[in-house]
Amino acid sequence: MTRMPSKSISRSQAAVLGLLALFALGQAHADDRFPHAQVKVFPGSEWAHWPTPEAAGWSSAKLKAARDHAATLKTVAVMIVQGGKVVDEWGETKRPFKCHSMRKSILSALYGLHVASGKIKRTSTLGKLGIDDNAPSLSDVEKTAIVADLLKARSGVYHPALYETKGMAAKRPKRGSHAPGTFWYYNNWDFNAACTIFENQTGRAIFEEFEERLAVPLGLQDFVREEHTQYVTGTDSVHAAYPFRLSARDLARFGLLFARAGRWGGEQLIPQDWVNESTSPYSTTERGGGYGYMWWVAANGKFYPNVTLPNGSFAASGHRGHKVLVIPQWDLVIVHRVNTFEEEGSVSSAEFGQLVSLILAAWRRD
Repeated sequence: MTRMPSKSISRSQAAVLGLLALFALGQAHADDRFPHAQVKVFPGSEWAHWPTPEAAGWSSAKLKAARDHAATLKTVAVMIVQGGKVVDEWGETKRPFKCHSMRKSILSALYGLHVASGKIKRTSTLGKLGIDDNAPSLSDVEKTAIVADLLKARSGVYHPALYETKGMAAKRPKRGSHAPGTFWYYNNWDFNAACTIFENQTGRAIFEEFEERLAVPLGLQDFVREEHTQYVTGTDSVHAAYPFRLSARDLARFGLLFARAGRWGGEQLIPQDWVNESTSPYSTTERGGGYGYMWWVAANGKFYPNVTLPNGSFAASGHRGHKVLVIPQWDLVIVHRVNTFEEEGSVSSAEFGQLVSLILAAWRRD
């Protein structure tokens, strides 16, 4: 066998190699301190759990304090996932509750693949797409709104909408008061019309797409399309609403997908560029945070009261306190549920922020 000649290295090369070795050692130590920074794992047919919260760098005692506080609220389920494993969970995490407005973030996710394929163009106007509504129908100016305006809740179309709360209807601006693209208003007309456009342009029902594109590949455990989806129609608008029911543990998979930039195992389910773009802030909300493409986004150092979260955090949010909070910087997902089958009870943004503050106090980040 021919032996390759050996090569000597200079002092400078040796120094570089030494620094690299130290860096690698430091990374190994960092991984020991922060288990979520290790090779990313994904749940299989069942969620994996850390053997103890301490194994993931969390305090069991402080998590108990968070649980005890949650017991004073209308919280019925919480799930905390870091590094693709469950750190802690309590309550009815397997029960499919109403998602309310979290449906909008699901639709936003589904848009990603079809924008990438060119089936949906964000610059298409409502007029070009043939989008109108019951009398009084849309004006010529309103029809100049583009798809991206609807995703950002900036359409300027203030037509009555289905499945909106009394508060949303009361805050609705007057027709024609703002030009398309110029003003943010949390607008169910935008969100419902966005679903009409999605279905028209793709030829697919949103619930079928969700099942095929997300529920099956993510391995949702509790979702049954025939039982947990429905359209809401009515005389106020031709654009139907599209409620889902999902469990906390299934929503945690959806949150983890976005924490991992749209990647699930070896497959890119949602384009990474779309994840980044849809969870970037385009508007400032009443609380001072931001709003992306149907996602609530941390911005300007603000998100929820009573807690500070890093910019780049974002959440799907539903009526009366449903949340899927995603903090990609920490590979962390927190799901919070309320039993809105019952007529009374909610968890406010301030109460949720306080609960998240207690949860994060249990994690050692030094």
